[in-house]
Amino acid sequence: MSENLKTGPSGAIDHVAIVVRDLERSLELYTKTLGFRQAYREIVADQNVEAVGLQAGESVIELLRPLSQDSPLVTYLGDAESRLHHTAYRVANIAAELARLRDAGVRLIDEQPRRGAHGNLIAFLHPKSTGGVLIELCQFVGEGGRRGSH
Repeated sequence: MSENLKTGPSGAIDHVAIVVRDLERSLELYTKTLGFRQAYREIVADQNVEAVGLQAGESVIELLRPLSQDSPLVTYLGDAESRLHHTAYRVANIAAELARLRDAGVRLIDEQPRRGAHGNLIAFLHPKSTGGVLIELCQFVGEGGRRGSH
């Protein structure tokens, strides 16, 4: 990514998302064994997932469970119990950042921001433009939105 990426005053990673097959077993590992604190749990109907956020300092580890067998995340998961899915970066103005990245030749999955968890604005960059890593940009939107997660 460019040093111009407007990732907020701290340049923070917002969250790292992991697709999991068994959400309850994964939650037990992350909370009881590893000691992370659950920050939120919600269904994100537009993305067909259940998302659980685990506080990791100023960032979040987000566990994603596909809600149906026809979800692309089921295919992505394959035979694995869990797989790292994407890294999300906080941005101050997602529309401006998407325009800047588009102008810089970055391939976008989302040409326009859309609503993610907590009502925040999100957009994904195509892995073919980011060295094979799926990157999400997310913008906190105030009331109903939440910092530290998408």
